[in-house]
Amino acid sequence: MPDSTLSTLAQIQIKVRRLTRTLSTNQLSDADLNNYINTFVLYDFPESLRLFDLRGNFTFYTIPNQDTYGTLPILPGEVNPLANFINTIISIHEPVFCNGYPLLYTQSESQFYSLYPPVNLNMQFATGDGVTYVFNGNFNNYAPFLPGTILIATVDANGNALQIKDGLSVPGEPNIGQLFAAVGPIAAPVLIGPYGTINYLTGAFTVDFTLFGTPPGNGQKIWFNGLPYVADRPNTILFYNSVFKVRPVPDQSYPIKLEAYVRPDELLATDQQPKLSQWWQYIAYGAAKKIFEDRMDLDSVQMIMPEFMNQESMVLRRTLLEFTNERTATVYTEQTADGVYGNGYGWNNS
Repeated sequence: MPDSTLSTLAQIQIKVRRLTRTLSTNQLSDADLNNYINTFVLYDFPESLRLFDLRGNFTFYTIPNQDTYGTLPILPGEVNPLANFINTIISIHEPVFCNGYPLLYTQSESQFYSLYPPVNLNMQFATGDGVTYVFNGNFNNYAPFLPGTILIATVDANGNALQIKDGLSVPGEPNIGQLFAAVGPIAAPVLIGPYGTINYLTGAFTVDFTLFGTPPGNGQKIWFNGLPYVADRPNTILFYNSVFKVRPVPDQSYPIKLEAYVRPDELLATDQQPKLSQWWQYIAYGAAKKIFEDRMDLDSVQMIMPEFMNQESMVLRRTLLEFTNERTATVYTEQTADGVYGNGYGWNNS
């Protein structure tokens, strides 16, 4: 029988039905059977074995003046090039490149922010007179500013705080933020407003305290707080809490290329094969094991475990051989003789 038909989803289904003694669809429907198979393929398989064949390149593209990329946008309405990537990428690894240049990759906020401290501009731009509600400002000498860092604050005549933050982008205008008062829990604040807008690129803003029902008090200072930046090609990337953050903030679109372990493809069509046809028996035993577990048939689980582990060892063997071909890098790995690169095993290629 040719390999193209031996290792298909149809053959995996037959193997699972034989192992679990459920040959009839009245006992186990094809839909439920496929759910067991794909649950093992998508979730158990890649976490049990980090295979060489599941490692590949993962690329996303930066957006000018946007520093954060992840499963969720940093601000509602913001363009998100990485929607749901955390469910398709198992883990991220070095090296990382931006437009072909190597990046410093870190998972430490301490290291990242020690290199690029988030020092905000804090400046008084107006003084309240107890009557005026609307104020304009322009910090073009300090712009651009990062979205999500803007705070305009003062107090009214009774000493009550009047605080306005940027929350949403203007529809169709990602570089113009709307200003809101945030009330309620920090994790899920309710945005009230808008109270004005700010252009992140030019620093021009308008703030309107009318919705507070009271203007800034007479003689009260009105403060602007925001994080300015200088856009350039990124040279450092932070991966933390399933979110990428780059510095410097990109001045244009750049490809960010990383190494990653990628989740296997779901098996949907009966003639579809796993990425490596060798995996088909391992997948069948894994799905059968899950069926027995749901039935609380622990005796059957124990009966198939030896062959399940045997199949797992055979699947893993290819990866072990691939990694043994790589010599552990040392300071001597790239030693050269007479200006010519050696084979990495010492002086004079010896």
